[in-house]
Amino acid sequence: MALKIELKPGEKFILGSSVITNGDHRTRLFISGEAPILREKDILTKETADTPAKRIYLIVQLMYLDGEAGPHQKIYFDLVKDVLNAAPSTFQIIDRINNKILTGALYHALKEARALIDYEQELIGHVQSGSSGLPENEPNGGKSPRS
Repeated sequence: MALKIELKPGEKFILGSSVITNGDHRTRLFISGEAPILREKDILTKETADTPAKRIYLIVQLMYLDGEAGPHQKIYFDLVKDVLNAAPSTFQIIDRINNKILTGALYHALKEARALIDYEQELIGHVQSGSSGLPENEPNGGKSPRS
């Protein structure tokens, strides 16, 4: 079954190692195959990866686009170690990312990395509001995470 992508005028996406930019009109594409695909809204750059969780996402994104984790593992594990030291409550999400990477499900690892960014924002929101209601050991205050 083909993947359907609807693009706004000027919207970009990555297909394999190519960046494709839509023209002046809304477009619908149907793509078949195994090449990695990322929409513009899901792409981070070095400049936009401005938090620890976003840097992890960027490395997982590179793994996904390259089709392999190997060349990026050292940087990934250094970042993960730093995040776990700073926020041990991220362990469950990072564990899910690790499992997806280990099984070669790099697109799914990327989705889990997005959940890590969301959780990081939640933690930052608690700190900025002065809330003492930070979760001790579980993201989302113990609620079941997104799959």
